[in-house]
Amino acid sequence: MTDTAHPDRGPARAPAEPITEDALQIAPNPPRRALPLHRELDRVWSDLPGWRGFFASVNHSTLGLRFMATSFVFFAIGGLLAMMIRAQLATRGGAFLDTALYNQIFTMHGSIMMFLFAIPMLEGLALWLLPKILGSRDMAFPRLSAFGYWCYLLGGAIIVLSLLAGVAPDGGWFMYVPLSGKTHTPGINADVWLLGVTFVEISAIAAAVEIVVTILRCRAAGMPLTRMPLMGWYMLGTAAMMLVGFPPLILGSVLLEIERAFGWPFFDVLRGGDPLLWQHLFWLFGHPEVYIIFLPAAGVLSTIIPVFARTRILGYGAIVAAVLGLVFLSFGLWVHHMFTVGIPHMALAFFSAASVLVAVPTAVQVFAWIGTMWAGRVELRLPMLHVMGFFATFVMGGLTGVMLAIVPFNWQAHDTAFVTAHLHYVLIGGFVFPMMAAVSYWMPVICGRWRVRALGEAAFWLILIGFHGTFLLMHLTGLLGMPRRIDRYPGNPEWEWLNLVSSGFGMVMAAGFALFAFDLVLQYLFGRRSHRNPWGAPTLDWAMALPAPSYNFASLPGPGRDHADALLSLAGGEGLLPGAPRGQREILVVEPGSGRPEHVAVLPGNTLLPLATALAVGSFFALMLAGLYWLTPLSMAAVLWTGWQWGHLMGTDRAHPPVRVAPGLELPLHWQVRPTLAWQGTVALLVADGALYVSLLFGVGFLGVVAPMWPAPDSGLGLGAALLAGLALLSMAAGSLAARRAEARRDRPAAARLALSGLLAAVLALACLAGLAALLDDPARHARDALRAVTLGLAGFHGIVALMLALRSLADARQGRLGTGRRGAIPAWRLFQDFWLATSVLSVGLVLLQEAG
Repeated sequence: MTDTAHPDRGPARAPAEPITEDALQIAPNPPRRALPLHRELDRVWSDLPGWRGFFASVNHSTLGLRFMATSFVFFAIGGLLAMMIRAQLATRGGAFLDTALYNQIFTMHGSIMMFLFAIPMLEGLALWLLPKILGSRDMAFPRLSAFGYWCYLLGGAIIVLSLLAGVAPDGGWFMYVPLSGKTHTPGINADVWLLGVTFVEISAIAAAVEIVVTILRCRAAGMPLTRMPLMGWYMLGTAAMMLVGFPPLILGSVLLEIERAFGWPFFDVLRGGDPLLWQHLFWLFGHPEVYIIFLPAAGVLSTIIPVFARTRILGYGAIVAAVLGLVFLSFGLWVHHMFTVGIPHMALAFFSAASVLVAVPTAVQVFAWIGTMWAGRVELRLPMLHVMGFFATFVMGGLTGVMLAIVPFNWQAHDTAFVTAHLHYVLIGGFVFPMMAAVSYWMPVICGRWRVRALGEAAFWLILIGFHGTFLLMHLTGLLGMPRRIDRYPGNPEWEWLNLVSSGFGMVMAAGFALFAFDLVLQYLFGRRSHRNPWGAPTLDWAMALPAPSYNFASLPGPGRDHADALLSLAGGEGLLPGAPRGQREILVVEPGSGRPEHVAVLPGNTLLPLATALAVGSFFALMLAGLYWLTPLSMAAVLWTGWQWGHLMGTDRAHPPVRVAPGLELPLHWQVRPTLAWQGTVALLVADGALYVSLLFGVGFLGVVAPMWPAPDSGLGLGAALLAGLALLSMAAGSLAARRAEARRDRPAAARLALSGLLAAVLALACLAGLAALLDDPARHARDALRAVTLGLAGFHGIVALMLALRSLADARQGRLGTGRRGAIPAWRLFQDFWLATSVLSVGLVLLQEAG
């Protein structure tokens, strides 16, 4: 990698130990005729024609654009609901909506903006941009990307259609209990939120796994982590936070839905539950989500600002350290949303200090951006206007955030319009303005066209003026005592003129967003053709034809060709892995730290399997929503069947020779090495699974220590339960031993015998867990009994996954998919088997210890 190639710093002096072509022993491929090369790639990487192509596409560019376009549609719906809220609050009487409908609308507005716009928007940006900016042809798991999109679309449709049906959630976008419990919300309104959001969160977990593995393993050859584009660091931090931050919300939603459906008392005070458990689980997700949303937007700023300042980014290392600091600190702030619930003073002081401290890494980035602009010569073109809108808005939101981190002030402003104003300043300033900058900046790559002059600038000023006119006054309204989530205020005439002015400016802001969308449509349809790299950016996302082809690069970037000026050499096949001579979707996989090429991965092509899997999962949620619980086993069977189909491995030619990547460099295919992308994806998935399990342990500890109505009533577990538990753990241990030996001995007869023994051990362990569960007391009796049932149920779920992987390994052995250089599904089986054993030891031990106590 040369000194001119750094995507964020621009021209600079060479590093102390640059990674060169000689160091990697990579010679450039000789140039090839460009047109046949591109036709070859287009045939392999393009979507299928017609309707089948729409449903079967797994290409990252197609799916990323779908995510972003769908999120814009949901943003428009949420914005329309926001205007209805402002119309209701414009006068004291609030004659526009009745209270029940107003509750549904403000709940839907918040839910749509948080779950159906912000998170999916950043997922779409990551899917579309990361391979381009890192120098790859696709994400690590194309089918997982497609599955995530269909889960998002179907889950979002459930939530939005409920509003048309009059059964939308109405308990606020945070669904506090007991208001969202069965007593106060007897209809399906709360169930729509719980099931729909959980369905959407599956998409977020899938995206997080995809992003982590892609950044670590699918970069350009010779691009170490220490010289990776800053956008890669921001997205890596975002995905890590998603893997750890989203499981608590998924767990909380599952527990609340179980309580509503079956009466298990996780949040019922009279039976050992506590409503504060919901708040803890929700805000364990809710506050990290603020930074999950902010970090990709900050990555956009760190990418765009150096381009328009015509200089390199100031403080690359400091920014990376700040990103890592934000990732760490964001998980220690959730309680500042709960300062008024009666927390001990020592805890209040700790979380208040942490909430103030998090401003430091944020300030580091802001000063780095300001310093970059100061050192350069800024061109105030449209993307930079949106960046200026970010500075004018987000910094104010950060200052009010520091105010709310101080406990005495928080007690005064809690649950008032001041908090609403702060939230919008942070989210619109810290996410929407940067996303508008991103869309304006990368539209030539998306459509290959230049924008219509002046419309974008007019939209920007309407949005900026309308936003500050709407929300700046809400700080004053909140300080005057106006609560959040009210639809009328007849006894408070002093609030009326403030709300009226806010509502008027809200309409101005809505007109600005409409003009922004209109500008994008005009650019896509009628804009003149854009020349390549119109902004003069140094990064790889501009080292391709406009609009970007389905395969991104005709040959993959390597040392000396990982910057925008390498477009012609990459298009001519002078990079790595040129064309698609074997008729397969091939990408280069590198070592995570140094970027040294390790092997070639063959990615799956267009398939309907992700859609089928999403429909199977969606049918489960639909049946739960309809109360047809007895039919859910059919949905689970469909999920298992589609999951089995995912297990078919790519490539059956065991004698396939190494792939020639460049003269003098041949690499093996992915099924001949370890660790593969699939193995690392499994590790990332288990991180999320572990976070969910730790959240469950937190719930057990919280209720056991804090909740009233404890200790629980005595139960009747005895020696039989201990024997069943011991036999279950021994069976799991036997399965883990079989998986380890199967990975070490991959000849067909031995692997088949070991996989069969692991399969039988899993069956025996599941039977013992079922017997142990049958001995438990009625889970509806007390929260302890409900938690026991959930803990064993989670162990059973892990056991089913381990059983399926053991069965897949047995099939691989019998079908000849295992051998000296091939491991099949055995590594994933071993990981899940060991995870099942470790968590089950804790779960079973917890059940027995509770009984002994």
